[in-house]
Parts: sequence; structure tokens; C-alpha cells
Amino acid sequence: MYPAPPPHHLIPQRVLVGIVAAFIGAAIAHALKVDDTKGVDWIEWLIQIALAAVGIAALDRAKARR
Repeated sequence: MYPAPPPHHLIPQRVLVGIVAAFIGAAIAHALKVDDTKGVDWIEWLIQIALAAVGIAALDRAKARR
């Protein structure tokens, strides 16, 4: 079975959390000086995804408590 889709009112909030996580992740990567490499910036990408995952999990947990 496939999991149930998220409620439609949470999708814009999740997108916003992902966008904010991308900006914060880029700032962290810049501070760590891993944002400018010759190839794909894998470390920056992983930081951004990790922050987005944590942010969306926190959003879902906060919405579940209501």
C-alpha cells in the first residue's frame, strides 16, 4: 500500500520550509567553505536536504500536536 498523501494545506508550508532550508544550507556551506568546488557541491546539497528534512519533520510534528 502507498502512504496517504499529505493534507493539501501543508504542501505550501512544506515548500516554504524547503526554500528556507536551501538558503540556510547555502549559508552554512559558505561558512564552512565547502560551497565552491570544481564539480557538484555535494556537501552543500546534503546540508540543504538534511535541513529541509528536519524542518519538515518539525512542521509535521507541530501540526500533529494541534
